[in-house]
Amino acid sequence: MKGSTYRRCYCRDAEGRALNKACPQLSSRRHGVWAVRQELPPRADGGRRSFSRSGYTTAKDAQEALDAVRALLALPDGDDQEGLALVGDLLEAVSGKSKAPLPDLAETRRRLVRGQKLTATMTVGDLLDEWLDVKRKSRKKTTLNGYESHVRHHIRPALAHHRVDRLSVGHVQQMFDGIDEQNETIAAENEARREQADRCRWTKGGRPPAKERERLTAERARLADMPPFRRVTGPASKQAIRRTLRTALNFAIGREYTTFNAAAHVELAPAKRPPGLLWTDERVARWQETGERPSSVMVWTPQQLGRFLDAAESERLYAAFHLIAYHGLRRGEAVGQDWENVSLDAKLLLVSKSITVDGWTPVEGAPKTDGSADTVHLDSGTVAVLQAHREQQLAERAARVDRGLPWTDTGKVFVSEDGAWLHPAVLSETFRAIVADEGLPPINLRDLRHGAAALIKAAGGDLHDAKVKLRHSTITLTSDTYMTLFREYEDELTERAAAVVPRSRKAAESTAAHAPLTQEPGNDDAP
Repeated sequence: MKGSTYRRCYCRDAEGRALNKACPQLSSRRHGVWAVRQELPPRADGGRRSFSRSGYTTAKDAQEALDAVRALLALPDGDDQEGLALVGDLLEAVSGKSKAPLPDLAETRRRLVRGQKLTATMTVGDLLDEWLDVKRKSRKKTTLNGYESHVRHHIRPALAHHRVDRLSVGHVQQMFDGIDEQNETIAAENEARREQADRCRWTKGGRPPAKERERLTAERARLADMPPFRRVTGPASKQAIRRTLRTALNFAIGREYTTFNAAAHVELAPAKRPPGLLWTDERVARWQETGERPSSVMVWTPQQLGRFLDAAESERLYAAFHLIAYHGLRRGEAVGQDWENVSLDAKLLLVSKSITVDGWTPVEGAPKTDGSADTVHLDSGTVAVLQAHREQQLAERAARVDRGLPWTDTGKVFVSEDGAWLHPAVLSETFRAIVADEGLPPINLRDLRHGAAALIKAAGGDLHDAKVKLRHSTITLTSDTYMTLFREYEDELTERAAAVVPRSRKAAESTAAHAPLTQEPGNDDAP
């Protein structure tokens, strides 16, 4: 392809037209500047194009620039039309920016060989777009929603403009420092809104007088103008944000966009799992007095669980609550369970699907983790409950068909009244209603799963048995959540074990008021 160096100037004639090479002053070495022009591979539509740039002081500088352009054009093989077009696109883009340096030869060769973009330096924003496009083809909808939320609200605003290959630990740390500062702002705004809401209340009973009504109207108008309540980004959320960024940067390392993962070296406060605690009599009394829960993970005692199951036995979804309580299925796993993966004769259940919600829309996918897709061994009582539930479901189906009503045969164990998927929220709402009606201390539906771990301990099992039952990936996860709960059960079991030995009343009283081991003065009969 043709290319050359030449001298040019910016002089114009009397009519304002550029003289270019016709300028008589070009005979002077001090007049004008040197320029280069190199023909480029044609565009995809066949159109001709060239690389042109001027402003070089000497012929040598211009020749070096032309040589650099020709070296870039020589990178693709002669028959690599796609590679030639890509290098042409790169040089055409650079040609239009007079102050932009020519692309680095070694870096361009590396990108060309690996099929990477040549026309732009990859930023974190570019990386996130490419990474999410790949994840959309392979990840569950709910997992992808989490990634996109982290990217949209935290990672992209703070880091999108940085080059991927220059992203440092300091840049990532600044993002988390910004989150901490935002948390302080949110906390202050939430507190101000609470104080303003208090000023909007009339607590003296009856209709407030006219003057107070005017004041309350003004206070409520100020409340409406204040920012809404927002949740702060806690330690667990920050760890999740870092995991998302770390995963994206590992993707970049795999594509050879960078060699360093800055997110892996940022230090954050560990996200502590809330301990699982039993609803002991003392805690129940405290809750009734203050309305406060001791922990976000609360577990019923076997007696409290029995009260709930007795109350729920008349519900059409009773079998779902029984299955979760005794065998620790997650809500989505229970709702997504297929009859074809339940063997009542063999007392086995295979967890292979889960129905979760995307916004409000139910979505079917794989269980939460690979280890969650496993076989669950059922007890005889649960088998009987599922058998009765199966008979009830068949009766519901027959009744609808007899009335000429539609029935959707989804094959699910737990379904709506017409056989369609059961929305996971329906299970939670039914659970909360039963708990409230029975006056039980509050727990969440997922806490029934935690209660299944407590039953393992009550039956004499250990953390490993709980790990297997709940299908956790590591025993560390089980220990972090249930160690406190197991210790509480240990105390209860110790007391129950001591009470197993029958004693006469006299012996019991003697034990309760046992003399001290050291001899008291004047007690000559002491041993």
